[in-house]
Amino acid sequence: MPKSKPWLPWLILFILAITWGSSFILIKRGLEIFTPGEVGALRIVITWLFLLPFALLRIKVLNKRLIGIFLIVGMVGSLAPAFLFAAAQKGIDSSLAGILNSLTPLFTLLVGILFFRSRPKWFNIAGVVIGLAGAMGLVSVSGSGNFTFNMGFAVLIIIAAFLYAVNVNTVKAYLKGIHPVTITAMSFFMVGPIGAVYLLGFTPFIQSLSGNPRAYAGIGYLAILAIVGTGLALMLFNHLIQMTSAVFASSVTYFIPVIALMWGISDGETLKPGFVLFVVLVIIGV
Repeated sequence: MPKSKPWLPWLILFILAITWGSSFILIKRGLEIFTPGEVGALRIVITWLFLLPFALLRIKVLNKRLIGIFLIVGMVGSLAPAFLFAAAQKGIDSSLAGILNSLTPLFTLLVGILFFRSRPKWFNIAGVVIGLAGAMGLVSVSGSGNFTFNMGFAVLIIIAAFLYAVNVNTVKAYLKGIHPVTITAMSFFMVGPIGAVYLLGFTPFIQSLSGNPRAYAGIGYLAILAIVGTGLALMLFNHLIQMTSAVFASSVTYFIPVIALMWGISDGETLKPGFVLFVVLVIIGV
């Protein structure tokens, strides 16, 4: 952490926790109006359009090496998770989505071991096992209580958490010295057109826009999610990765479940017996 401002990473962590913890309820609101595919694509496209001026000003930084890295960061850090979270929240509560997302630091540790030559202690490995056990338990007591049904949706967020871990390690290892705004803008410059093609060519978005009177309200929710919860938040997050370590930066997801749970409870979601126990297991694992 920066010696002159040791409080700054913690401030950024808190801001990101509030922002990303609130994103699950915005996804839920979008899903009340649009399909999961539309929600995922709109999130990417709106963020891309918002960041496009930043990308055009920085396009000179591109070279063969960076094009590939920005594409990977855009795919695993934004494009795929946007669709995975939207699809998952059709079958699980937004509060559970936030809790499962807290597996990201654990996956960050594993990815570091397997691909980035990290050397963890024995208790790091134990934490991964305990955290995963807690996450599986959370799935079993959420929603309808049907483990198999819930698992089908929850696994989408677990995959997204793993992809976030790959993204964090990639940014930390290969994009040192690149400005956080450049990382965010250029990664969306790579994947934004993919989202646009999917939105216009493979979803009923045009029909939804003309036939659903709530469509523009839905776009409003998703615009907040895209601009604040994705574009601006990723700029801060990439800055945090460069200031600290991959695991510290990903630890923002430790705090996201608290915010997501608060939103979920305020929105009428309920907690079943055993829920708190498995939350404690996740925290112990972390």
